[in-house]
Amino acid sequence: MDHFQYRGGILHAEDVPLPRIADKVGTPVYVYSRATLERHAQVFAAALEGAGNAPPLIAFAVKSNPNLAVLKVLQRQGFGADVVSGGELARALAADISPDKIVFSGVGKTRAEIEYALEQDIGQFNIESREEGRELAQLAADRGLVAQAALRINPDVDAGTHDKISTGKADNKFGVPLSRAADVFTELAALDGLSLRGVAIHIGSQLADLAPLETAFAKIGGLVETLRANGHRITHVDLGGGLGVPYRKGEVLPSPAEYGAMVKRMTADLDVALTFEPGRVIAGNAGVLLTRVVRVKEGVNDPFLIVDAAMNDLARPALYGAWHDFDAVAPDGRTMTANIVGPICETGDTFAMGRDTDAFVAGDLGVFRTAGAYGATMASSYNSRGFVAEVLVSEDDFAIVADRIAAAAIMDAERVPDWLA
Repeated sequence: MDHFQYRGGILHAEDVPLPRIADKVGTPVYVYSRATLERHAQVFAAALEGAGNAPPLIAFAVKSNPNLAVLKVLQRQGFGADVVSGGELARALAADISPDKIVFSGVGKTRAEIEYALEQDIGQFNIESREEGRELAQLAADRGLVAQAALRINPDVDAGTHDKISTGKADNKFGVPLSRAADVFTELAALDGLSLRGVAIHIGSQLADLAPLETAFAKIGGLVETLRANGHRITHVDLGGGLGVPYRKGEVLPSPAEYGAMVKRMTADLDVALTFEPGRVIAGNAGVLLTRVVRVKEGVNDPFLIVDAAMNDLARPALYGAWHDFDAVAPDGRTMTANIVGPICETGDTFAMGRDTDAFVAGDLGVFRTAGAYGATMASSYNSRGFVAEVLVSEDDFAIVADRIAAAAIMDAERVPDWLA
């Protein structure tokens, strides 16, 4: 459930009519609902109550939506943070997320990022390779520190999602192959500077079926047994994230409750503290991209509905062929079939072709639904369009939580060298 509902024929975010936001902030603009974020956080946490031998750590995947206000809402719900860069770590800390609730994942942690994370005394490094583990151990030992860590495992499980967001197959770049995991674990566990306390896994994003997760969790359970038999003390297991959300009306995906039940069944005998890294399932349906129709252009088959949002604002359709429902803010009951496109000078700047949708004319407002995750965070300034604004709604109030960055402001950061002047 989300808090974007029609009242009196006008789409509202909680108690705020969307035209009010468009009038004050302009379009395109991302609009997030605080109530939806809070509800999703609470439902996910409730589903995992009793999982593991201690209260689980739920570390929000910052990459899905790194807006400081969004992170602050989740921090107040007791969430930690899953980060994949020094920049995301800085954002999590700025949102007052406790360092001991921060997990640092990612295959390309630089020396500077590792040093920064050590200085902050974060809760866990998810080591992605033998080489990274050696470097982390050395940097920690040089400072007289012990880094809490888990070894990320690649279980060679096809998540059944889009190839570009699959992370657990043998040919993906993430983690250590399961076949080498015991040897790598043994080597790294012996190093000064490391407390290798467990294993981690994450097989992909937007999973629509629990079966691949169950397969992966079974493999991790077997590995934990092997490691313990080899004399290692395993106290933590990070089960990652990846639970999908419905992008199309009527689509049904596994619920957090179903996911939680599966987790508890698969981990009942592990006797470990569990960590989870949800992102999209928390933020996806908590946001929309509000846009205005520039014009309706005659097409050979269907008309082109040209909106002022573009692939630089919402990249998922161009990158993955992803679907986002598109609805009128003030529908009048009429419908049309249209090609929904943006103004970028690329044919790839297409949100939908031959889409049955509400009828629109120039100047009408529309929304791309389920845009709260992997939306603004993936924005660019392509075609010198600047960066999209972001708004957070709370009941009958709203605030701009990310300014629109104009193309001129971006250009101000550029320099022409004297020898070209």
